[in-house]
Amino acid sequence: MNAQQVTLLVSILFFVVDLAIKIAALIIIPRDRKPTAAMAWLLAIFFIPYVGILFFLILGSAKLPKKRREKQVQIDAMIASAVPRVDLVSDRSTWAPWLENVTVMNQNLGAVPMIGGNTAHLIDDYNGGIVTMAAEIDTATTFVHVEYFIVSFDSVTKPFFTAMENAVARGVTVRLLADHISSKKVAHSAETFAELDRIGVKWSYMLPVMPFKGKYQRPDLRNHRKLVVVDGRVAFMGSQNLIDRSYNSPKNIKRGLQWQELITRLTGPAVSGINAVFLSDWYMETDEIIENDRVSPTALESATGPTALDCQIVPSGPGYEGENNLQLFLALLYSAQKKVIITSPYFVPNEAMLYAIIAARKRGLEVQLFVSAIGDQVPVFHAQRSYYRPLLEAGVQIWRYPAPYILHAKHLSIDDDIAVIGSSNMDIRSFLLDLEISMLVRGQSFVAEMRAVEAHYREIGSLLTLDEWNREPLKSTALDGLARLTSALE
Repeated sequence: MNAQQVTLLVSILFFVVDLAIKIAALIIIPRDRKPTAAMAWLLAIFFIPYVGILFFLILGSAKLPKKRREKQVQIDAMIASAVPRVDLVSDRSTWAPWLENVTVMNQNLGAVPMIGGNTAHLIDDYNGGIVTMAAEIDTATTFVHVEYFIVSFDSVTKPFFTAMENAVARGVTVRLLADHISSKKVAHSAETFAELDRIGVKWSYMLPVMPFKGKYQRPDLRNHRKLVVVDGRVAFMGSQNLIDRSYNSPKNIKRGLQWQELITRLTGPAVSGINAVFLSDWYMETDEIIENDRVSPTALESATGPTALDCQIVPSGPGYEGENNLQLFLALLYSAQKKVIITSPYFVPNEAMLYAIIAARKRGLEVQLFVSAIGDQVPVFHAQRSYYRPLLEAGVQIWRYPAPYILHAKHLSIDDDIAVIGSSNMDIRSFLLDLEISMLVRGQSFVAEMRAVEAHYREIGSLLTLDEWNREPLKSTALDGLARLTSALE
């Protein structure tokens, strides 16, 4: 066989393999996948077939491994049993007509009911929030549960670590969960986990990517939750990670970036829901079922009066059949009667959410969106920008939080008495790929606090206009469109 024949055979082989890949992709990829995601994957495979198929094999499945999915069934039962079976909600006759149906949906999706008699207050002081949590840990007598997407031992978080060390010394059981990839990639991660070992904290990685130890799933599936529970009587949750405000990143420090967060301190029976989420994640990672460290008797003492809040914890993630957080957001967007105010650092909505926001404007509602003027993740920032034009044309007010701050807070408020706060961004990743925790709150006092936070955003931010957006250079908007396309690669 001469060289010409060899070349011809190799060319035929490559053609056949390429054709086989594309035919297989057309059959396999659209199955049980959203059309936008399927189209994005098909384009990647058709234009860069070998690279595209490699990425699809690594990232193409949003499902957790079978063992973890089977555990999720047990976890739903655990969460349901760990939450008080009492009807403590406020007078339902004062609820909006649609609210009960939304809470029933949330309970069917995430197993946690709406529970009344709670108090909650917002904290938007980054360092102050860590000091406040540390002070609460200093009062612990039984257990402390800590779960973060990113954990780091540094000068800002040192008071928190000291409080955990002192709690352990008092005989308090302190357990900590940290997302494996995200916590390992920050500066001084080895020192962080060595410190946890030194002070006697029981800890485990979440979603570890350790193939040689038999621990592996799609590597970009992450546990994005942030929560602290002390004795089952008080909890903290929200957007803030346990790390310095710059994330100790040289590029962030060079740019002077500082993260702006929002967390809430919660007391009352609903604390049990947050603790149940921690217990389920602890079981998922360690196979240990914790029976004793659940609800403090004092946590069941409900608050009364006009400031008492009805709260419902909504866990979400790839272990659930439905996109629990997305369904909650959509239900609220379509139920709102007066106004919708959204704060999300990474705003990359799917079509359903985009339509819901625009529909709110078409119904005559006031709709505002708070985002950062600058981004820390270039692809996500440009994907976010690609949605500005249709939102502005619909009449949505887009407020940009000023540099050098990254507005990392994640919350939603509608009308005068309904709000959501938690770890979930309003993007495809948070809807489908990340494990998140959100809290639905009914109560005018809580929404009033959130309105004050939103007012501060407006005070220091800038309002983007359609005329201003029309002056954006083509090279920027073209990059926005490309980033939007790749954001659909679920």
